[in-house]
Amino acid sequence: MKAIIMAGGFGTRLRPLTINIPKPMVPVANLPMMEHVVNLLRLHGFDDIVSLLFFQAEVIKNHFKDGRRFGVKMDYLQPDQDYGTAGAVRYAADFCDETVMVISGDVLTDFDLASAFRFHKEKEGDATILLTRLENPLAYGIVITDADDRITRFMEKPSWGEMFSDTINTGVYILEPATVRMIPPKTNFDFSQNLYPIMLQKNMKLLGRITEGYWRDIGNIEEYSEAHRDILAGRVRLAFGAEKLTQDDAVIYKQPGAEIADGVVFGQTVLLGQKCRIGAGAKIANSIIGDGVVVGEDVQINDAVIWSDTVVDARATIDSAIVTSRVQVGRKASILDKAVVADDCRIGAGATIKANVKVWPGKIVDDGAIVSSSIVWGEKWNRELFTDSKVSGLGLTELTPEMAVKLGAAFGASLGRKQRILTSRDASDASRLLKRSMMCGLMATGVDIDDLEILPTPVLRRALRHGSYAAGIYIRHNPSDYNVVDIIFFDGSGLDLPTAKSKKVERSFINEDYPRASMAETGHLEEQERLFDTYRDDFLETIDQEAVRDARFRIVIDYSYGSAGQFFPEITSALDIDVLGVNAYPNPARAAQHAGAIGEKIHQLGTIVTSLSADLGVIINPSAEKMIVIDEHGRQIDDQLLLLMGLDLYLRTHAAKRIAVPVDASMGVEKIAAGYGVEVKRVRNDHLAMMDAHIRGGADFVGGTRGGFIFPNFQIGSDAMYAIANFLEMMAKTNARLGDLRPLFSNYIRKNVSVPCPWGKKGQVMRTLIMSTEDKERQLIDGVRVFEETGWVLVAPDRLTASFGILAEADSESTVDKIIKQYADLVEQSQD
Repeated sequence: MKAIIMAGGFGTRLRPLTINIPKPMVPVANLPMMEHVVNLLRLHGFDDIVSLLFFQAEVIKNHFKDGRRFGVKMDYLQPDQDYGTAGAVRYAADFCDETVMVISGDVLTDFDLASAFRFHKEKEGDATILLTRLENPLAYGIVITDADDRITRFMEKPSWGEMFSDTINTGVYILEPATVRMIPPKTNFDFSQNLYPIMLQKNMKLLGRITEGYWRDIGNIEEYSEAHRDILAGRVRLAFGAEKLTQDDAVIYKQPGAEIADGVVFGQTVLLGQKCRIGAGAKIANSIIGDGVVVGEDVQINDAVIWSDTVVDARATIDSAIVTSRVQVGRKASILDKAVVADDCRIGAGATIKANVKVWPGKIVDDGAIVSSSIVWGEKWNRELFTDSKVSGLGLTELTPEMAVKLGAAFGASLGRKQRILTSRDASDASRLLKRSMMCGLMATGVDIDDLEILPTPVLRRALRHGSYAAGIYIRHNPSDYNVVDIIFFDGSGLDLPTAKSKKVERSFINEDYPRASMAETGHLEEQERLFDTYRDDFLETIDQEAVRDARFRIVIDYSYGSAGQFFPEITSALDIDVLGVNAYPNPARAAQHAGAIGEKIHQLGTIVTSLSADLGVIINPSAEKMIVIDEHGRQIDDQLLLLMGLDLYLRTHAAKRIAVPVDASMGVEKIAAGYGVEVKRVRNDHLAMMDAHIRGGADFVGGTRGGFIFPNFQIGSDAMYAIANFLEMMAKTNARLGDLRPLFSNYIRKNVSVPCPWGKKGQVMRTLIMSTEDKERQLIDGVRVFEETGWVLVAPDRLTASFGILAEADSESTVDKIIKQYADLVEQSQD
């Protein structure tokens, strides 16, 4: 039978283990991960194998050659670029002239592949995904199957709110030739994000088989260590090819040629590699010792993994650490909890490598030195670089100027030479320094830059949307923590940078793969001083200026020390709005504020509004994307009420067909929209989903539940400045005041409670919730939203705590209490 091994992984999150070898060749129990996969395939009758290679392909070819040594026939294909998981398999279409097993070369599993293959054939599937259940499924694609084992719902790497099951896609697939041919050739195409959704849409036979046995995706250092603990505990079936010895309660697996001196004490389970030598008096517990390793006298090794040809001198200690190949560990040296020492390092006598430290290949640690922070090549980044479209870190400590240069170069390389981008920032010196550092890297790769200096984020976003730019970058201090700097990336349309593109930048950054431009191709820098003028002019053209001017509004704006205080007054002045601005000068050090400080600002602003008889007050957040509104009576309008008021005013003054709101928005939205015959689309409660509701969903108005509004006639994302002007225009046209509208939308009762739930039970609870509400009207957008009696309930796992949040809304308090109790009981019972 035929199999394809996906062996192109970079192993970025496993660095420094994967500096010198590709991820599939990282040793697990003294054999490369991929060799375990080959052994499993052969065991179940898959002996005709093609390996799809990409990164450091020669290392894999040199090890497996034609496969005969491993009892299989091995061929290789290397796509000319990264086509994604499915795109890579399409590259092997000629090989797929019969049903084929597809498996990753960097997983550890003992699944019964032959049984799964028979299942696929008996069910006559177009494709079968092997499934398993995990306590925390967030890093994987989650799946629901029906009684006939057909997959009915699929989502790749959900958030906690999107998680509807604890059953995950293991990345092991059985595919028919016709299914492989559905994949477009030489196109970036993913199984989970592209092929399988198409198959579901076409009602093809996409099957899921919950498979018994062990499975672990070894994606990071912690998973790597846990895999070895599982191996030593016997949780996974692996053949060690070793003599089994016992010493008291300890079990020792001794591979050929291993030598054990007198007086060695073993604990728990230990694997000794070929031709290793263990010195007298050594104490080794629950550890893997690689081939050719020399362990000196009285050495103590506990819960450790040591690769081949490393020497550990007398009386050294390695505790819960990983030491890779050809390392010299000096006499009395200590390598402590979760530390990693990579290839060809020399750790001096008496030196200490402290917990969590990573030492990159080839480093020398002096005798007696104490290493408490990682020693890397330059300023390497030791975790995932991007969070969504942002790179965040401690300013000038984690996000250093040197790192920013490299990040700029990596981003520039992903764009290509002579592309033009926009850059902007907040008012801090640190942001300016990091922006200029990034500019150096960008220009060195041939990217031209139009720099906007200090501007609010919405100005940059709109300039991208309506300009001819390849991308944009905005640098700011994090609104919640002044010490953290955010580098935010946008695509050429002003949207947040998609994950596929951020991953490409991350790979270039980690691998330092960013070719420099020639002298003639060096990027050009130009300062654009008039883009705000364009923003202002376009802004005013889309507002009914006469209506706003005639209303003679008086308002109070707290600019939260953001850059909007420098620019928005030009617009309000043009509209003849009488504005008292407070905290209107840029000061990033004072912009980041905790909830208590914001509460005090709301109280102070309410006092100012009433004392001046103002029409309203607004607190704009530092990036000028969201707002908190105070009515003319000095009372805060909470976000839900503000959404209902804004929607009502919008539909009174605009012709709309479709509007979008987050899943947790009040049911008053539908009641208001129904009066105007307008369709309501509910989306996830995040900014990207709100933008997508307009871009792909065609929404005419997008209202958030966190003070953000999108008016698509002008802006692609939330823009507090434009929202203020729109609210004033709508109030002028309807002769309405927000305080007068409050009683119209205050008859909805909302309550929320938190129900404790261990992290490991959340997927199980979500699966039970899905099954128990199948016969009810519901929405599966961000949690489970179920319609009950005269209200609804939203049940979702909390992202930060071991609990579930339950939010209910109805027209009476008794109904809300009844709904909350019903679902709180269900969450508690589902944990059993």
